[in-house]
Parts: sequence; C-alpha cells; structure tokens
Amino acid sequence: MPDHTLLETFPAPSDQPFVIEHVSEEFTSVCPKTGHPDFGEVTLRYEPKPASDGGVCVELKSLKLYYQSFRNEGIFYEAVTNTIRDHLQNCMNAQWLQVVTDWKGRGGIRSRITATVGDVPAEYRGW
Repeated sequence: MPDHTLLETFPAPSDQPFVIEHVSEEFTSVCPKTGHPDFGEVTLRYEPKPASDGGVCVELKSLKLYYQSFRNEGIFYEAVTNTIRDHLQNCMNAQWLQVVTDWKGRGGIRSRITATVGDVPAEYRGW
C-alpha cells in the first residue's frame, strides 16, 4: 500500500484564500491485471484553510516521495486517484481538494480520473 506517512505539511502562509496547483509529470504504478507499468500525470489542486484556522500546505519533497511509493503497487487508475485524494485530505483538511490523473494511452485508450472533496470552484471542474 502507498505510504501516506511520508506526507508532511507546513502552516498555510495566509488568511486570504488562495489556490495551490502541483503537477507531477512522472507518476508510475503497475497494472494489477497485466503487471505492466502505468505512466501518468497527477495534478493536485487545493485551497488550504486560513492560517488562523490551522490551515496547512503539503511539503513538496514529501509529496514526491509519497507519489513514488506507488511505483511498484498493483493498483487501478481509479483507486490511485481516490487513494491520493483521501490521503491528502486526511493530511491537510483543505477547504477543497481535487486530484486529476491523466494516464498515457494503452491499447488506443487514454484515461482521465478526477476525485474531489469539498466545493471545487467551477473553473476547475471543466474538462
């Protein structure tokens, strides 16, 4: 199972609302049916709670190491996306959070999975 204990946070720097977007272009896991590697891109968007309300942001090195913990996992795309969303929300308790995974094509099919928590603004809900 991916190691969510790798995730670290730091205090949000502001009481004003702001959106953070991190893109990881080199995500890998393993197809549980074929054992072949799956390659994808993970986009994380979130709005931390205000600093005065205990808001936190995810620390990037820890996020990279967390993503790398999926490397040898036999896990479907949908489970990857929902697991990342759940682990990050448990870690940060963001106002809202969105995880989008875009998977490289295999057999002529490309996949995009979106998992959210909270009231994601309309500009981030479109495809």
